[in-house]
Amino acid sequence: MRTMNRRQFVRRGLAAVGTVALGRSVVAEWVQPKTLDSPRRATDRVKLGKTGIELSFLGVGTGSIGWNHASNQTRLGQAKFTELIRHAFDLGVTFFDAADAYGSHPFLKKALEGIPREKYQLQSKTIHRDAETTAKDVDRFLHELGVEYIDSVLIHAVERPKWPEELQEVRKVLSEAKTKGKIRAHGCSCHTLEALQAAAASSWVEVDQARFNHKGASMDARPDQVAPVLQQMHAAGKGVIGMKIFGNGTFQKPEERDASLRYVLSQNALNAMIIGLESPAQINEAIERLNAALEGARTA
Repeated sequence: MRTMNRRQFVRRGLAAVGTVALGRSVVAEWVQPKTLDSPRRATDRVKLGKTGIELSFLGVGTGSIGWNHASNQTRLGQAKFTELIRHAFDLGVTFFDAADAYGSHPFLKKALEGIPREKYQLQSKTIHRDAETTAKDVDRFLHELGVEYIDSVLIHAVERPKWPEELQEVRKVLSEAKTKGKIRAHGCSCHTLEALQAAAASSWVEVDQARFNHKGASMDARPDQVAPVLQQMHAAGKGVIGMKIFGNGTFQKPEERDASLRYVLSQNALNAMIIGLESPAQINEAIERLNAALEGARTA
């Protein structure tokens, strides 16, 4: 009998990969699926707007209750953090969201050791608002993650309506980092509706990460106010990444999570989404629920 590695075993268990023939198990080698314009499953590979970046539709966030260089994920400790990331990767999740504020860079470096760089996508964020520190951040992030490039780096938690003008020097640093091949795309994460509207209007923003769910939990404004802005970004070719899909962990009931996923998908505003998952069981559940929601959206 052929010996299965862990990745093949997990994929077979959850996705029924392989066939049974002539009395023995034959498990197919995993092949990266082609990139789709619209995902059919949580782990489908999709395009992040016009950035040229291709990633899994579902990404794992590493910043739950994250600030001051720590998060619920890093507080798990390296062993459990690595188990979390590897479990997600084994199931086809290739997109991992980090930030300096979460302290998750060195944890991700260790967790992803041995995996070819082209097999996963990384996003990080800088909280600093001056050019000199931001430039140092980019180089430090690369070192902490142990990579030669980061797929996307965002200005973290912009709030002011005129942030594109006020942070012009920071934007210039990230533009130069892209030119030098240190990052592949730049943008922002928004924490007010006004900042989100400014991001939509800015040609510099290639990637935007925004809070989005059906109840407005931990969001910057009502869902009906945020949705049109995200749709505008999406239509313009910006890479739009949804966060707080499960209301920053407040949607404890399964029906609440399902309702949020259905709402978010129905708006046709996102290229990808990240969810701050904290255990392999939560990863399994999120994939299962998102797959069901995607199936429902196709047959509705």
